[in-house]
Amino acid sequence: MFSISKKGAGAVAAFAVLLGGVALAPAQAADKVITIWADETRGPNLIEVFGTLDDQDVGDFIPGYKIKVVASANFDALKASFDTATVASGPDIVYGANDWVAAGAQNGKLAAFTLPSTIKSDFTANQLGDLSYKGKLYGVPLDVNNTAMVYNPATGATKPAKFGDMVDFYLSNRTAKGFTGGLCILGGGTSWGGMAIYSALGLQPYRMTSGKVDTKLSKPGKAAASGDPISAAFLQNMKTYALEPDGANWKSNGFLQFWGDNCSQDFKDGKIPFGIIGNWQKTEYTAPVVATIQPIPGVVAGTYGSAFGSVSGALLTSFANAHGNLAASKALLNYVASRGGQKEYQKIEGRPAANGFAAKYGTPFQKGMAKSAALASIPQVGNILKGTGGNSWWDLAGNYWYRVAINGENLTTTTNNLNVLLKANIVAGANF
Repeated sequence: MFSISKKGAGAVAAFAVLLGGVALAPAQAADKVITIWADETRGPNLIEVFGTLDDQDVGDFIPGYKIKVVASANFDALKASFDTATVASGPDIVYGANDWVAAGAQNGKLAAFTLPSTIKSDFTANQLGDLSYKGKLYGVPLDVNNTAMVYNPATGATKPAKFGDMVDFYLSNRTAKGFTGGLCILGGGTSWGGMAIYSALGLQPYRMTSGKVDTKLSKPGKAAASGDPISAAFLQNMKTYALEPDGANWKSNGFLQFWGDNCSQDFKDGKIPFGIIGNWQKTEYTAPVVATIQPIPGVVAGTYGSAFGSVSGALLTSFANAHGNLAASKALLNYVASRGGQKEYQKIEGRPAANGFAAKYGTPFQKGMAKSAALASIPQVGNILKGTGGNSWWDLAGNYWYRVAINGENLTTTTNNLNVLLKANIVAGANF
């Protein structure tokens, strides 16, 4: 986010003043500190950016202040610490997950604020909605946690325009090239990484419109509605692209590899042409593979399957106000969200920037993953995904593929039952 140099620090201070509306305290004899909590990876990266308290002079970054970064042992420990934090012990800013927002807003540990319009315009409605609760913003998007599709050029595969292009390539070459599968989930698992595959064929846990969940659902026996989790074409798409007849039912045609011990190695060895990778796998694949990053294509050319593309956030706590650090913390968050701030931070963090302008910079991997997320992604809405009565998306998605493609259960009945459960999840969790 910031250069550790005094020159860079001065630019940050000037940036805060130019934003207007944020009155910063003048420098005082006693050091004033903005405290940031982060996990075991972001914490050290932030310390590299800011330095320790001993490295800093007052006002290096925000007039009158030093920046203290506290790194937890791991992400779970960070969450546990924040859950039990008090005014006396808590931070001014916490680097957390999007699904902390609703609970933090409800229990009063997070504070709402407004981004300047010049910064806000660099983010998508989904990204800002991801860190909002009941229409109020509680954090600034940092980077996108997402998956995307790649192919291995060494297999002879080329950029697919449609989902069927991949299936056709696999089916026509599986014997000659010894393919063990066509499309493998290399990162993220069946329910998370595989969601983009389902989406490309017409199934999502929910639909998004202008950053909000679409709650327009069809009634039994009535015409389809815009918010239906399973499209009218999904069943036929499954039969056309992912399954083959098996007596009275259906089974996998071998193209989709939702799991498998040798999946990743087979992709690297050229035995599987297409794969789904996660943005944490930035060093695992060769430059020719990384150059192919794109969203998974839909059945119709020019459409894509949506991956989960939630943003991590720097979240403003209510403790900042109690500490007398509210204005300074807001100024810091404005820079964290800015083009320059995101470009500088992601040089160290190495993830795709959430800021649309900053996402144009970085490594080919970062830029590819960021572009893919911008083209086709939906945020994770925990209240819906956790499901009702134990019927969470995380269980339902993986179980569905096993039941219809491996276990041989009736495709239509199993799909209809899934549709009922997903609709119930939307109704129960839409007020997030």
